[in-house]
Amino acid sequence: MKPITDAPIFDADQHMYETPGALTKYLPDRFAKAVQFVQMGRRTRIAILGKITEYIPNPTFDRVAAPGSHEKFYSGHNPEGLTLREMQGAAIDAPPASRNPEDRIRELDRQEVRETLVYPTLANLVEHSAAEDPELTMAMIHALNQWMLEHWQFTYANRLFMTPVINCAEVDGARRELDYILDNGAKVALIKPSPVKGFRGWRSPALPEFDPFWRDVEAASLPIVLHASQPPLDGYINQWEPPDTNSFMEMSAFRWVALGHREIADMITSLICHGTLTRFPRLRIASVENGSSWIKPLFHDLDDIYTKMPQNFAEHPLGVFRRNIWVSPFWEGSVAEVVETVGWDKVLFGSDYPHPEGLATPKRFYEYAEGMDERRTYDFMGDNARRFMGLPIANPNPDAMRPPQLASA
Repeated sequence: MKPITDAPIFDADQHMYETPGALTKYLPDRFAKAVQFVQMGRRTRIAILGKITEYIPNPTFDRVAAPGSHEKFYSGHNPEGLTLREMQGAAIDAPPASRNPEDRIRELDRQEVRETLVYPTLANLVEHSAAEDPELTMAMIHALNQWMLEHWQFTYANRLFMTPVINCAEVDGARRELDYILDNGAKVALIKPSPVKGFRGWRSPALPEFDPFWRDVEAASLPIVLHASQPPLDGYINQWEPPDTNSFMEMSAFRWVALGHREIADMITSLICHGTLTRFPRLRIASVENGSSWIKPLFHDLDDIYTKMPQNFAEHPLGVFRRNIWVSPFWEGSVAEVVETVGWDKVLFGSDYPHPEGLATPKRFYEYAEGMDERRTYDFMGDNARRFMGLPIANPNPDAMRPPQLASA
């Protein structure tokens, strides 16, 4: 069957470009010296706890790479061997749609996108760079959320669903941040897929000590996104290859392969093996911008360990994954392979607009998503995200179009 191209789109992966004030405007005075924007020649850099971070090369986003300018690299069409910087061409002013909700709505109309999740960009480096000071980390995250509420709101026109961040370094702090965002209209939240540095050292946020937080999340029926951010494995990788830079724009081939997407696999493994998703079976967790190449190896490992240690699980780990986890594969990846493991009702479309590694025109995903018939198109391009968010689906005849294995779900 020929795919349709008019299914109402819910884009599960779009971004904003914050202003420098996003981290500093609401930061308490006692932390003022811990977060600074510094001028280095003609470039502005961000220093956290006195250390320059290069992960985001231009943290002011006054000039950015054009949306979709890295498409050839990520789709594997780079016979000239161009670097990401060479491929993207001249920088442009940040698109107005990346700076405020009014222009983003106009851009959604142009893109023929009905709803979208909108993630912060600068937030990607906060929890990694400030991890050694849990109090600072929580203060920066709260300041960012205050700025986001002021400039974007947490929900706008029932079409833009911003993702305020919750840092889990300290359980009571995470619960306070959850209360704050819920009181101000948040419909979804963002958590970094990594261990957290609390006042008692490093630990997984899926350990039982965090149950009060997850109990609150489940009671609020708030979906949680685990979105890719600065990898927590930098220290380990640096033992293999001292970095010339930590910027993702200039990573070596070794670093690309070695980093992979271990952090999302480990986070979900923790949520399953440490029992969070069994103790709180109504949690809805989505992996976004983490690709999908990690899924089959993880499924193999979870199935294998269950045969060896069934006493460690109250239920089969693959069943837990399929019940609680949604996945947004990279646009250049194979959607069909994800469906074979997680099922059609748990696969989300995401464009990563306006980032250079995303698609400038989200609807062009149809060029990369193979094998979608009518029912799959409605599910993948929008309705699965609506299910994740707890919103009404758009499919005019869902029972007829739903995949057979999901008919009774």
